Amino acid sequence: MGKERIHINLVIIGHVDSGKSTTTGHLVYKCGGIDHRTIEKYEKAATQWFKGWKLKRKEGHSNGRTLLEVLDSLLPPVRNASKPLRLPLQDVYKIGGVGTVPVGKIETGVLKPGMVLTFSPAKLTAEVKSIEMHHQGLQTALPEFSSNTPVCNYQVLLKMFVGGFSCLIRIGAELCRKMQWFKGWKLKRKEGHSNGRTLLEVLDSLLPPVRNASKPLRLPLQDVYKIGGVGTVPVGKIETGVLKPGMVLTFSPAKLTAEVKSIEMHHQGLQTALPGHNVGFNIKNVSVKNLRRGDVAGNAQQDPPSDVSSFIAQIIMLNHPGKIKVGYSPVLDCHTTHVSCRFAELREKLDRRSGKKLEDWPQYLMSGDGATIKLVPNKPLCVESFFHYPPLGRFAVRDLKQTVAVGVIKSVEKVDQVKKISQKPAVSK
Repeated sequence: MGKERIHINLVIIGHVDSGKSTTTGHLVYKCGGIDHRTIEKYEKAATQWFKGWKLKRKEGHSNGRTLLEVLDSLLPPVRNASKPLRLPLQDVYKIGGVGTVPVGKIETGVLKPGMVLTFSPAKLTAEVKSIEMHHQGLQTALPEFSSNTPVCNYQVLLKMFVGGFSCLIRIGAELCRKMQWFKGWKLKRKEGHSNGRTLLEVLDSLLPPVRNASKPLRLPLQDVYKIGGVGTVPVGKIETGVLKPGMVLTFSPAKLTAEVKSIEMHHQGLQTALPGHNVGFNIKNVSVKNLRRGDVAGNAQQDPPSDVSSFIAQIIMLNHPGKIKVGYSPVLDCHTTHVSCRFAELREKLDRRSGKKLEDWPQYLMSGDGATIKLVPNKPLCVESFFHYPPLGRFAVRDLKQTVAVGVIKSVEKVDQVKKISQKPAVSK
């Protein structure tokens, strides 16, 4: 039996038409994810009906059959060097030693209201600890440079876009002939230094995260399916703990209990599922209508999950046009759930960098403020303290079609605790 592979979950984000699917598909092809006979079959079918293209022009005729040959046949446009290039929703940067470089897609994605800027705070709440920037089509956007062309300013420019993250610039699985000027990247860390020039080398240098299998099980559901002949199959990623067939699970806030019949990952049966595994598991005697995305599964015999009546959180306001006061009810994105929560109390106003307390019980919060607040969910919600279950203790606050704040949960007040306090008998005098 071959060596068991360690799972690393990757998130590929970017602006519309920035090459996310193209890059991912090309990597799958280069890594042998597609059967070689299938590729030959499609290549043979393509040659039978596509005879290529021909282009006649006064600058010179050209012909070919592939996309690379099309790109090589393109002629640079005639531009007035005294005027900067202007494109819709795009711009041009003057880079020392390089000249005028159009980076419209990067700018469109990073400047407001770009998707990259929108997702950057969400990456922190999803436990993304590093980011690697890949410029799709950089080899076609720039001319061929000599080996002594200074490109350090371009690297600094990209680092400005993702300040606070580690930036590794690289291109596809193979180095293009127009990218010979790129000398590669270097990464220094205590676990061992690494370097390279291509995207595959970056992926090979990633270190698997430390996952805690000794903690009680927490599995937020991503979806629930009903499969004929099998039954109800919830799907999700195991955040902490271990999942095995025969375990009795408690689902919160659905308040259901069910036994696990079988577990599958990538259509293969598992006897033990570990943290980081995206699994589907079959459960007994539970209808698909009773479970939904955002429910959390846990071991019924070891610290089962429970929905909360309120929780204390520390947040940082990122971008909101007005003043935030008590009663504000935005949507919280935490693990796989999206629930509206009310700002019940504004307890402390904090310095967002040092965490030092600035004011007790502030009247309002504005963009750039840090604060400790009390939140009350408007619908049943299952979350955990960041110090006990980090993946279930981070959240992003969404409003006005943007991320207005991010935060972590410091403590929770569960519904079971509230019931015990209310049902406690009075002491007779």
